Amino acid sequence: MAQTLSPPVSRRLSHLLDGGSDGWGVYRRARALAARGVAVTDLTIGEHDIGTDPAILDAMDRAARGGHTGYAAVPGTEALRRAVADRVSARTGVPTAPANVLITPGGQAGLFAAHMAACDPGDVALYCDPYYATYPGTLRAAGAVPRAVLCDPARGFQPARAALDAAAQGARSLLINTPNNPTGAVYGPETLADIAAVCRAHDLWLISDEVYDTQVWDGRHLSPRALPDMAARTLVVGSMSKSHAMTGSRIGWIVGPELVVAQLIDLATNTTYGVPGYIQDAAAWALADTGDLEARIAAPFRRRRAIAQRLVDGQSVVRLVPPQGAMYAMLDVRATGMSGEGFAEALLDRHAIAVMPGESFGRAAAGHVRVALTVDDTRLEDALARLLSFAGEPPLEATA
Repeated sequence: MAQTLSPPVSRRLSHLLDGGSDGWGVYRRARALAARGVAVTDLTIGEHDIGTDPAILDAMDRAARGGHTGYAAVPGTEALRRAVADRVSARTGVPTAPANVLITPGGQAGLFAAHMAACDPGDVALYCDPYYATYPGTLRAAGAVPRAVLCDPARGFQPARAALDAAAQGARSLLINTPNNPTGAVYGPETLADIAAVCRAHDLWLISDEVYDTQVWDGRHLSPRALPDMAARTLVVGSMSKSHAMTGSRIGWIVGPELVVAQLIDLATNTTYGVPGYIQDAAAWALADTGDLEARIAAPFRRRRAIAQRLVDGQSVVRLVPPQGAMYAMLDVRATGMSGEGFAEALLDRHAIAVMPGESFGRAAAGHVRVALTVDDTRLEDALARLLSFAGEPPLEATA
């Protein structure tokens, strides 16, 4: 029986998931099984199988012991804002100054703040489906009305110009994610040119989630902010979670027009009130490092992608959607007769392997499962081999 609260919780919170699930059911059940002592192979979330580099932790320790434990500047420290600006300038070719940067408590806070800047209450905010599981709730939390743009698996989950144009009528913003979680798609020049054209034609804000920009396996990462006339209407969300294995440190940022960032600072002053200074100092140190840390952190996922491709190529039931980037493999399991959710639940029950159902990421990913390439190579190969064997077991009961 649902509990009735008096006074009631706000509609903003009670309708955050729009009456649906948050998509994390299999993940939570896997964690509960593991807590009871079941040996679960957890391939649900994008958490590295290594910790933050000791040199970054040493920098954090030095900063904390040096006294940077009080309130930090709300926009971010000058050193970190400059380090982010320099990184963006070098990698995109777009001149970027510290005044174009707001440091946020992780990329998730950046996504929320960017939509607070782009949308008034009731404005339509577009996002591409499949999507990272928090996107619709984040848009609702910002007061926007989410509207999905379906991306066809047959197109490698790249958004089509016609679908974007149709959805953009009356919209205020468009959220994209490249390299993409969950699909691994990397938007190429043609796709990004179409996105930019739609944003210009419909006067949309473009919010570009680029937290996987160091994990590109085919081609190279292109930021739409670098396209003609797009810097003035693009807010880029970045993070050190994936690039530096700093998921728990909660270091993210927004890069955008200086006047917008100035108003985002007002929002941060009244919400998050900054990010711990000693963590920012360590982040600035890491971004200034000229070594191969980012490449070393990315390398295992490139290698594990190849393992997944080799195993899938050896059978005919499950298809791998070729991941061009990010740390996931999207598997098409429709030939089993099961939904992605049914497949994931049964796989957990029978083999103690946890993967995310495609339905957790939207309608376009139905009949798929997402595998996080986040355990060591041997465990991953064993888990994928068992997954593929399970997929080929007759009969598999169809699950709605």
